[in-house]
Amino acid sequence: MKKYEKSAEAIAQLTPEQFHVTQESGTEMPGSGEYLANKAPGIYVDVVSGEPLFASTDKYESGCGWPSFTKPIEPANVNELRDTSHGMIRTEVRSAHGDSHLGHVFPDGPQDRGGLRYCINSASLRFIHRDDMVEAGYGDYLDQVEDV
Repeated sequence: MKKYEKSAEAIAQLTPEQFHVTQESGTEMPGSGEYLANKAPGIYVDVVSGEPLFASTDKYESGCGWPSFTKPIEPANVNELRDTSHGMIRTEVRSAHGDSHLGHVFPDGPQDRGGLRYCINSASLRFIHRDDMVEAGYGDYLDQVEDV
């Protein structure tokens, strides 16, 4: 089984925005994320650890300005924590192995798909196209990605 972890080498490879979002719990500007309009089939993994986080099958357009998903691809890879910053009470989403800040989860998602909206920063993600998943070591998740 593949081991996912945070390493000094992975942190050193991050862009300034990726570092700010994942390591300093920052947020990218709404509407600016690389994966906001991505409709290709595949999975989204933690940019730091590589752990699988979300599938394109569960991605939807919420209009919030960030990529939105109805559920994690591997629930054990996503931690939810109480966040009281900015005068609000929210639920922060962090990767379990990389401890990367990903975004927040809200209870206003599509009701027919569980009712959750995982609002995630593109800067915390790396996209693996369906065609590259086996070679990249994510073949076990092909059944969770729509056919091309």
